[in-house]
Amino acid sequence: MAMMAIADALKLAIREEMRRDGKVYCLGEDEDIPGGMGGSFTVTKGLSDEFGFDRVINTPISEIMIAGVCVGSAMMGMRPVADLQYGDFLFCMMDQLVNQAAKMRYMSGGKVSVPMVMRAPCGATNRGAQHAQSLESYFVHVPGLKVICPSTAYDAKGLMKQAIRDDNPVIVFEHKLLYGSKRKEKDAISALGEVPEDDYTIPFGKAAIRREGKDITIVANLLMSYKAMEAAAILEKEGISCEVIDPRTLVPFDYDTVVESLKKTGRLMIVHEDHYNCGWGAQLSSWIAENQIWLLDAPVCRVATPDVPIPFSPVLESYVIPSKERIVEEARKLMKA
Repeated sequence: MAMMAIADALKLAIREEMRRDGKVYCLGEDEDIPGGMGGSFTVTKGLSDEFGFDRVINTPISEIMIAGVCVGSAMMGMRPVADLQYGDFLFCMMDQLVNQAAKMRYMSGGKVSVPMVMRAPCGATNRGAQHAQSLESYFVHVPGLKVICPSTAYDAKGLMKQAIRDDNPVIVFEHKLLYGSKRKEKDAISALGEVPEDDYTIPFGKAAIRREGKDITIVANLLMSYKAMEAAAILEKEGISCEVIDPRTLVPFDYDTVVESLKKTGRLMIVHEDHYNCGWGAQLSSWIAENQIWLLDAPVCRVATPDVPIPFSPVLESYVIPSKERIVEEARKLMKA
């Protein structure tokens, strides 16, 4: 075991997979240029020392090109791991991701696979409306894509290795405030954790129970899983016991773990940084309503970012992004519902 941050765990996973399989390579903006960061958050820095620039490829700032290279090379048997400076730029490559990568296996009757990984930093960090979005719901909606959200160093390594080995395109959302990299972020949370030095993967579609409880089930991903844990500690002192579930992967989603939790609690709260309207929490709440509504003793509660662009003002950003105080307040209301 070694203690490491999420950024280092991601790098370790990529390094191990590049050693294991010569078809794995990295590409992106500032992947590992001299004096550069190694991507925006240091994840790929130093990889070229071992693998050279044939397998650690620095690209122009052209997201549409990066996606095209990924799709084409993956179809030809390579396993690209692409890095975006900010997840918001996924919008520049929507045709390649949605119309090509996601559909090619289906359209070819399973004859063509697209084993590519697209890494996308997400979350609000005082960078304004075009560099602060949480975009999970856009890609959860697309059949053929897998969507994962590691929030611990252990999960970062295991899920990334699983993503690289998967024969389908995988979008990896990584919250900027959880990296723990040498690029310091205001309000960053320490996500240092023990990571096994041996080879392991984490299967997609298996949630993690971060805290057990009996009164409210809270499902939260990425940074919000930490805020949910902080809120649960406050609520515990008031006699409200919360079970906190981190889904880890949004596609496939582990509904069974949520259902088993609701059998104990009867109350469901979903917390995500994505917008309220059609966020991934809307899918979870509707699925529960359609399939397990009899488990609920109160209406489902969703705590999310209001349907407004993310403000640049730090004060306004703090106001719209879900906080532990909002979670606590909504949990108190949920107990009275």
